[in-house]
Amino acid sequence: QVQLVESGGGLVQAGGSLRLSCTYSGSIFSRSVMGWYRQAPGKQRELVATMTSGGTANYADSVKGRFTISRDDTKRTVTLQMNSLNPGDTAVYYCNADIQYPLGSRKNYWGQGTQVTVSS
Repeated sequence: QVQLVESGGGLVQAGGSLRLSCTYSGSIFSRSVMGWYRQAPGKQRELVATMTSGGTANYADSVKGRFTISRDDTKRTVTLQMNSLNPGDTAVYYCNADIQYPLGSRKNYWGQGTQVTVSS
């Protein structure tokens, strides 16, 4: 019912910037949380940043001050601006929608992922 498509990944030099974009289709209800997660080689998937429907953002300590999440439900997009990138940011980045429906059911939806590689 909900589809997420990421774009904007690539290969960048340490200290550089990338802007990831996630476009979604389907209904995103008022209690939804949109977010970005990442999975580096040999590691578990970890939270990068989330934003509630009310605009409250939450960041992993490792990216605070460097990454910025934003959402525009009118344009149906979620973005992740990544600055001051370092090799530790190398991972596959996934867009996520955590949606609570009116009758109480809840579902997670994931994008296909986009590769971010930061060279030293």
